Amino acid sequence: MMPPFATDLAVRRLVAATGQAPSVLNTQPWRLRAVRSEFAELLADPDRRLRVSDPRGRSLHVSCGAALFNLRLALRTAGHRPVIWLPNTAAEPRLLAAVRVSPGGPASSRTRELYDSIGVRRTNREPFGERPLSRYVLADLRRAAAAEGAGLVLPDPRASADLLECVAVADDELSKDSDYRAELRAWTTGGNRHDGLPSYAQGPRCADDPAPVRDFGQHGERGPVHFEASPRLAVLTTAGDRPVDWLRAGQALQRLLLTATLHGVSASFLNQPLDLRDMRHRSDPRHRRGHIQMIMRLGYGPTVPRAPRRSIAEPV
Repeated sequence: MMPPFATDLAVRRLVAATGQAPSVLNTQPWRLRAVRSEFAELLADPDRRLRVSDPRGRSLHVSCGAALFNLRLALRTAGHRPVIWLPNTAAEPRLLAAVRVSPGGPASSRTRELYDSIGVRRTNREPFGERPLSRYVLADLRRAAAAEGAGLVLPDPRASADLLECVAVADDELSKDSDYRAELRAWTTGGNRHDGLPSYAQGPRCADDPAPVRDFGQHGERGPVHFEASPRLAVLTTAGDRPVDWLRAGQALQRLLLTATLHGVSASFLNQPLDLRDMRHRSDPRHRRGHIQMIMRLGYGPTVPRAPRRSIAEPV
């Protein structure tokens, strides 16, 4: 079988799949590089790092981990078994992971379904319906996280209400930081050369308090709307809180999101408390159920457009 990095067409297929991963503020802070047609390298793009809200690089690693999972799926569906190793980044700080392949045989039906869902998955900031997620769906999402070495905590309604209050408090604190506001504007108003998060992907203004969705302030002529009365929140955790754990969290996140897509479930994110923690240069304290890496809202939402993607022709 021809190596998957041997031709330009094959590499473009991998780049296209990798580039459709979710990322913080749609920064897409990754690049994929084929080396001597033998293996691929996933690199961080320092020009797309959020230097104010992500000083540790945690969100960047989570985003790149999601891209790495898409790359794994693309290789597996092409009949290869991806072999991932994490290099010593002292010589090349941008280098996050390298991928070789070995013969893998046909991919499973679930792997193909997940791959086919890459282009369908969307971050959905619209109101969700009141239909609850079934125990079967929630169990499948937990299995998806566990398959990548992460955990999925599903807080009960009272704990979810408390978590929403924490999100609101963190949002208030962040709004007082002028550098944070400037960075947020740069990625949500189209005021720089980056793709960022356009207004059509930001969702409406929420009429409820506390809001179960992040308000980026760009709503056009849409007025405030009511969201679901009891949002289903979920928290993605890892055993550790180092760069390798953040990369693992991103892979778990993408497997979970693609699994949710198969069930018709949408997701959006409420990571303001994590941004505030990172900006204060605090590592996450040890918790019995793991270190929190993502706070999500899950439910059945309407169809939404995709946020813009980087050109696959951009240089490394």
